[in-house]
Amino acid sequence: MRIASTDETDVVGFVLAGGQSTRMGRDKALLPLAGRPLIAHALSILREAGLPARIAGAAPNANSALADYAPVVEDPQTGLGPLAGICAALGAAGARCSVFLPVDLPLMPSSLIAYLLHHARITGHAVTVPSLNGSSQTFPAVLEQCVLPALQSELRTGKRGCVSAFQAASKGLGQPLTGVGVELLTQSGQVAHTFGLPPHRWFLNVNTPRDLDRAEALVAHHIA
Repeated sequence: MRIASTDETDVVGFVLAGGQSTRMGRDKALLPLAGRPLIAHALSILREAGLPARIAGAAPNANSALADYAPVVEDPQTGLGPLAGICAALGAAGARCSVFLPVDLPLMPSSLIAYLLHHARITGHAVTVPSLNGSSQTFPAVLEQCVLPALQSELRTGKRGCVSAFQAASKGLGQPLTGVGVELLTQSGQVAHTFGLPPHRWFLNVNTPRDLDRAEALVAHHIA
């Protein structure tokens, strides 16, 4: 599935690239995977879903390097995790809806991004996330602009967890936080991976050098 047309004032995609990368030992965003940096992979996933793509949550010292790939929304509250980056992005987006994808999920199919956005538009839910094996996943996340005050409130009270913030925002709007089951989407042919990877591989977080090796092996196997 691909979004037929996208008005930037309606929806925009953000790659969250502000992590500390402590387990990796260096900035993950610019690490190469199959000859391209992770930031390029993440931006391509959003663009292939038909979205204008930006970068959010980047530390000030990384902005100049990342700006070569896409516009960067600087996080004024560095060190507070992805929730701060999400709040900064929503505040700057000027769009009704934003899609968030972390830089360390390079195997995510663009068709899932497009379907989540389609599902959000049909249901009218302010927060839409996928689920795997019956468990809601944090990302990719489709967020309506109206959730920003609730997310900012969570951040001000020292609660940095994205899942709990999403739950609080949904509850405040009288909506459930439910995940869209990726297994059923795959079985029905509504979502598919270019490499033919099963759903549990899509959510491989590249947090360590070993994770990067695993992702490289999966991509290499597809190419072979």
